[in-house]
Amino acid sequence: MNFDRKPLSAGLYFVSTPIGAARDMTLRGLDILASADMIAAEDTRTARKLMEIHGVSLAGRPVVSYHDHSGPGAQARLVDAVREGKSVACVSEAGTPLVADPGYELGRAVIEAGLVVTAAPGASAVLAALAVSGLPSDRFMFVGFLPPGKTQRETEIALLRDLPATLIFYESPKRVGEMLASLRDILGESREAVVCRELTKRFEEVRRGTLGDLAGEFADRAVKGEIVVLVGRAGSETVAEADVEGALREAMKTMRIKDAATAVAGALGLPRRQVYQVALGLEKE
Repeated sequence: MNFDRKPLSAGLYFVSTPIGAARDMTLRGLDILASADMIAAEDTRTARKLMEIHGVSLAGRPVVSYHDHSGPGAQARLVDAVREGKSVACVSEAGTPLVADPGYELGRAVIEAGLVVTAAPGASAVLAALAVSGLPSDRFMFVGFLPPGKTQRETEIALLRDLPATLIFYESPKRVGEMLASLRDILGESREAVVCRELTKRFEEVRRGTLGDLAGEFADRAVKGEIVVLVGRAGSETVAEADVEGALREAMKTMRIKDAATAVAGALGLPRRQVYQVALGLEKE
C-alpha cells in the first residue's frame, strides 16, 4: 500500500508506532508520516524501516533524531519549525510517545508557544499488558521504571502499597528478578501479579500468579525482551464476599444502589462494576 502526501496543518503530531507487529500501525499514523514536513524520531533507523515496510516515501523530507539526550537546541529547532508553519511528526522507537519515552518537554514547549499539539493514538505496551493480564482494569496506575537500587526501589514500592489500583511497571529483563523480589517483600507474596514479555512479538509470553510464585520463577531465570509487570490492587484478593455484602447492606440503608456500590467499591478497593452486580442481587432479595 502506498500513501500519497496530503496537506497537513502546522503542528506537532505525536504518532504511536507498533511495539512489535508492524501491522499494528494505524492508517491515520501512516497518513501523518506520509504528509508531515519533518519527522522527529527517537531512533531514525527504526522510523525509516517502519515507513519502508508500509510503503511510505520520504521524498526528501528530513528525519531528525530526538531522544532523551537531545539538548535544548534540538527542541528549539522543532518548535521553530512548527512556528514557521511546518508539520512535525514525533515518534518514539516503539509505542506511544511520552509513555516512558521522550516527548514531554517538546510537547510542553510547543504548547507554551501557543502552537498545536495533536496525538494519533495506537499501540501501547501499557494497555496491551492490561488487556491480557486478567487484573482489574477500571482503575490503574502506570508507574514506569522503578529505581535500579534496592533501597530506593523498595522505598518507592512502599509508597504504592495501599493504592486501590492495578499497578503497571516497565522493567529491564536483567533486573526483573530483583524487582519481583522487592515487590514480594514489600507488597506481600500473595498479591496477584502478571509478567508480560515481548507483547505482540513472535515469542510473546504472559506469566500469571502471585508475587511469591513469580519472584521464585524469575529469580534465576535469564530473560530477554521488553518486560511489563502488573500487580493487582491493594486488598482486592483478601475481601470476602460476605464483607462486600455486609458493607452494601449498610450503605443501601441510606444511599441509592448506584451510590452505595460506588462507595463500597472505593472503600474496599474493588471494581465498581463487580460491586454493583452484587448490589443488584441484594436488591432483588
